Amino acid sequence: MTNPIMNRCFSVRIRRVATTTVTAVALLGAPLLAGAADADNAALITGESAVSVLDMQADSLRMPVEMRNIVLQKPDTVLQVANNLYIRRVFAERAAAEGLEKDPQVAAALKVARDKVLSDAMLEHIDKKAVPTGAALEALARNEYRAKPERFKAEEEVKIRHILLAEKTPESKAKAEEVLAQLKKGADFATLAKERSADTGSAPKGGELGYFAKGRMVPEFETAAFALKKPGDTSGLVETKFGYHILQLDDRKPQRIRTFEEVREELMKEMHTKAAQDARASAAEKIQQGAKVNQKAIEAFAATYKTTK
Repeated sequence: MTNPIMNRCFSVRIRRVATTTVTAVALLGAPLLAGAADADNAALITGESAVSVLDMQADSLRMPVEMRNIVLQKPDTVLQVANNLYIRRVFAERAAAEGLEKDPQVAAALKVARDKVLSDAMLEHIDKKAVPTGAALEALARNEYRAKPERFKAEEEVKIRHILLAEKTPESKAKAEEVLAQLKKGADFATLAKERSADTGSAPKGGELGYFAKGRMVPEFETAAFALKKPGDTSGLVETKFGYHILQLDDRKPQRIRTFEEVREELMKEMHTKAAQDARASAAEKIQQGAKVNQKAIEAFAATYKTTK
């Protein structure tokens, strides 16, 4: 497993030589190392050393889970990552051949890196044992929902369409008044929004902005939006720093407590995370209880980093 910050920096330095190396290896068709041809652990790059599927899977652990599928579905990205691993591995093997791992600082760094990999594996092991799944996890989520209903209060929301005539000029105001007059004569709001609104985000949707609560929009717009009472009600001209708006109310939701179904996924994730964090904290606390601190050594080490003025 590599340090993500170091890996990015290293990637920048070696990208050019990386592409050349991979191309040469692919063209030469170098033989696989022993064990690299396993059906579930195919070699991705071979040559002076080899990088396999398992190596890539191990390296992927440094990425957030939600990013892995996005990043690793691209062959070009897989090639770049595998190439970085390959060059690192060759450098590491050459360092070992030179006896560099016997250097005390290198040996200590290797031990720290090994500790990181194994401790991360142990934490995942703790998570799997401690985190409930399925019905048990949902029961925890329901208990949290019942115990703290105030957490799930949703403020009053309105669903608004609008038409924007950009810029605060006499010409823009005249155009806005023209649109308002058409609406008063029965023109369809959504159609006019598509044709006349300068808001490129909402115009294609007939001016629809969706639901929002107070505090989300500029004050003048918000005041006008929440002043509308019934679906279909339309405002007059509303002037904001963006220009002139005309609003129409689509729907209104009163202040309420969101249902369990609305917050179920959110709470399930929260309970999952809490169970894992509690288990990890408990395990760490037990380890800490057996630790003996050498305060003098700590102070002496810190003193070596003090700078003189």
